Amino acid sequence: MHRRLALSSLLFLLAMPFLLLCHAGAQNVPAQSVPALDKIQNQEELDRAGAALDAALFDAYNRCDLDKFASFFVDDVEFYHDQGGVTLGKVALTDSVKKNICGKTTRELVPGTLKVYYMKGYGFVEMGVHRFHHPGHEDTEGVGEGQFIHLWQYKDGAWKVTRVISYGHHAAAKSK
Repeated sequence: MHRRLALSSLLFLLAMPFLLLCHAGAQNVPAQSVPALDKIQNQEELDRAGAALDAALFDAYNRCDLDKFASFFVDDVEFYHDQGGVTLGKVALTDSVKKNICGKTTRELVPGTLKVYYMKGYGFVEMGVHRFHHPGHEDTEGVGEGQFIHLWQYKDGAWKVTRVISYGHHAAAKSK
């Protein structure tokens, strides 16, 4: 009996670091899958980092996971939108998404448009074109398209967006 208890305790102690690592990875996938700025060695790795962060950010946006969405931004983020104006701060940005996006709009990156440029000692700038859908209402509301610029900073072990510019919004061309 004592031997079985001791063996169970030993197995638990051996498994604990693995369990904690798995839990941490599940809570913060981008931090685990996107290398630190000083570990990125070439443009291909930078492109992968930009694509992974973009996908994770907009997965949270599309699913309306507001806690996860907010975790991608610095507290004093600046968001500039050609039609919506300026939104200052993570709290205001997250509240705006909650009021205007959740359940109404989803975003997709237009394939082949993502560009990522290294910013020495800071992170990278990401640019591209995105499309906005209105699930269940695309016949009446159409599909919108616009360009974006995200400035990503690597600081204190985390990638965060510090500035966003979203512009050139227009109705997307209808696919044939």
